[in-house]
Amino acid sequence: MIPLSWYLIVSALLFSIGLFGLLARRNAVAMLMAVELMLNAVNINLVAFWRYQTPEAPAGLAWAVFVLTIAAAEAAVGLALIISVYRRRDSVIAEELDTLKF
Repeated sequence: MIPLSWYLIVSALLFSIGLFGLLARRNAVAMLMAVELMLNAVNINLVAFWRYQTPEAPAGLAWAVFVLTIAAAEAAVGLALIISVYRRRDSVIAEELDTLKF
């Protein structure tokens, strides 16, 4: 059986890559993908702790499904917003989106 620490290391690496992508990118689509990576890292943690702590109680899996649902909704709404901004401004560079007024 794979030790819990390996899952936590993979999760920390994924979260770090997502955080770097969020802070280093200027493109809103790439930033949205980085947030999705970070949410997937959280899911790995939830499922790993569920597996190693209490496999009888489905709480860890329930939280993982909840986070996946939130991630899907966030991706749908975020992508819709990015498409709307692109249609109005012809750019998805995050630094250019400094006002709420079109």
